[in-house]
Amino acid sequence: MAKKRARNSSKTNNKITKYRKPLNINLGLIIFGFIFVYIIVMIFFYFTSTRITGYEVKIGSLAVDNTYRGVILRSESVYQTSNAGYINYYAREGEKVANGSMVYTVDESGRLSELIAANLENGDSLTNEDMDELKTQIMNYRNTYNDRNFDTVYDFKFAVEGTVMKLANQNVLASLSDIRNAGMSDLIDFNYADQSGLIVYNTDGLENLTSADINQSVFDEELHPKQQLQSNALVGSGDNAYKLITEENWSLMMVIDEERAEELRDETYIEVKFLKTGDKSWGAVDIIHKEDGIYLKLDFTNSVITFASDRYLDVELQLDTEKGLKVPNSAIVQKEFYLIPKEYLTRGGNSSDDGFMRETYLEDGTQSTEFVKADIYYMTDTEYYVDTSVFRIGDYIIKPDSSDKYPISKKGSLIGVYNMNKGYADFTQITILYRNREYAIVKSNTDYGLNVYDHIVLDGSSVNDDDFVFNN
Repeated sequence: MAKKRARNSSKTNNKITKYRKPLNINLGLIIFGFIFVYIIVMIFFYFTSTRITGYEVKIGSLAVDNTYRGVILRSESVYQTSNAGYINYYAREGEKVANGSMVYTVDESGRLSELIAANLENGDSLTNEDMDELKTQIMNYRNTYNDRNFDTVYDFKFAVEGTVMKLANQNVLASLSDIRNAGMSDLIDFNYADQSGLIVYNTDGLENLTSADINQSVFDEELHPKQQLQSNALVGSGDNAYKLITEENWSLMMVIDEERAEELRDETYIEVKFLKTGDKSWGAVDIIHKEDGIYLKLDFTNSVITFASDRYLDVELQLDTEKGLKVPNSAIVQKEFYLIPKEYLTRGGNSSDDGFMRETYLEDGTQSTEFVKADIYYMTDTEYYVDTSVFRIGDYIIKPDSSDKYPISKKGSLIGVYNMNKGYADFTQITILYRNREYAIVKSNTDYGLNVYDHIVLDGSSVNDDDFVFNN
C-alpha cells in the first residue's frame, strides 16, 4: 500500500510546471534612456558645431543722412568806392536795381550822416509801408531760426539795422533841396549801378568762385568770414561798397562720398529741401571728381533772391527711402557657383527631386548615366546657379531626351547670407536694394531668397557651407 502511494506521488510531482513571472516594462527607464541619448547628442553637437551669433531678419529701412552743407556759386560783381568818407545806402538788400539806379553816396564831410540821424530822431522818417517791410523781415527770420546756426543772429541784426538806415536814407534823399541848401552837394559822391541785378551788402572773398576752383578749404567757413557793409560807416577809397548778383541761375556744391556718388550716377535731376526756408526745388545733377574728393554740383534756375545774402546753405536731398529686409553688412558674403543651362534640368526617376543626369562609365568601360540631385540657389532666364560641391570641372551632363552634352566649367558668383534656420549654414542669395556702412536693405519675396523672421549668421565669414551652427 505504501509503495502504491509513493508511485502516485511521483506521478503528481511530474505534472508541476515552473511559474514564469510576467514581463514588467519600466516606462520611466525608457523615458530616461531617451532623455539621456538626447543629452548626449546635444552635447556632441555643442562641441562639434560652430557657436555663432545669429540675427533675426526683419522688415525695415535705413536711417540715411541726406543732409549736406554746400557752398553757393553764382554770377557776382563786387564794386569799390572811389572816394573816402561816410557811406550811406539807398537800395534795400535783396532788391533788384535797374541799370542807372542810385545805390549809395559817400559823404566826405559827414554832415549828410548827421542829417539822416536827425531825421531818425524825429520819428517820421519811416512810413507804414516801411514798418510793414521791417515786420516781414523779422517774421521771416523768426520762422527760419535754428539753434544750430546761431551766428545768423548777427546777420539778422546787421540786416535790420541796414534796412532801417536805408529806408531813412531814401526819405532824406527825397529832399535833395535840403542837401543843396546846406551846401553839401559838392561834398557828396553819388554812385549808380552800371548794370541791373540783386544788390547785396556783404562780401566774403568767394564772389569769383567757380566749380573749377572748388577744394576742401572752401568749406572751412572760418577762412571765409562774411564782412557786413553798413550804412554810415567810414570807408576809404577802394574799399568794398556793395555787390550785384547779375544772373538768376546759381549752383550749390557739396562734398559727397563714393557711395552717394554711385547712387546719383544715373540721376539727371534730384529734388532738394532748403532747410533755411523749408522750400523744395529741383536741381540738375553733376558729379565732379577731383584729387581731394568727390563733389556734387546742383544747378538751379530760380530762388537766387531767397539766398542772395548767404554763401553756405544746408539742404536735404529728397531721395527715395528703400524698404525691405534689413540685414547687417557683416552677414553678407560672396560665393561661387556653377552655371548650368536650364534645359538640362530633370527630375529623379524615383523621386520629384530636381537634378541633372551626369555621364559616368562602368567598370567594364561602358558609358552610363546617373542622376545627381542638385539644389538651385538662383536662376536667370537661361541658367541655374548650382553648388560647386555637386560637380567637378570636366564633368559632363546629358540633356533630357537628347544626346547633347554640356561640360561643367562656367562659374558665376552670388551675394548672399548664411541661413541658420535648419541648424546648419545654408547659403541664401539676396538682392541688395540699398546699403550704408552698417546695414543693407534686401529685396523680399524673391525665389530662393530670404524671408522675414529668418535667422542668419551675423558674421558670414565665420562659417562655411553646411557647418553645424549653434546660436549663442
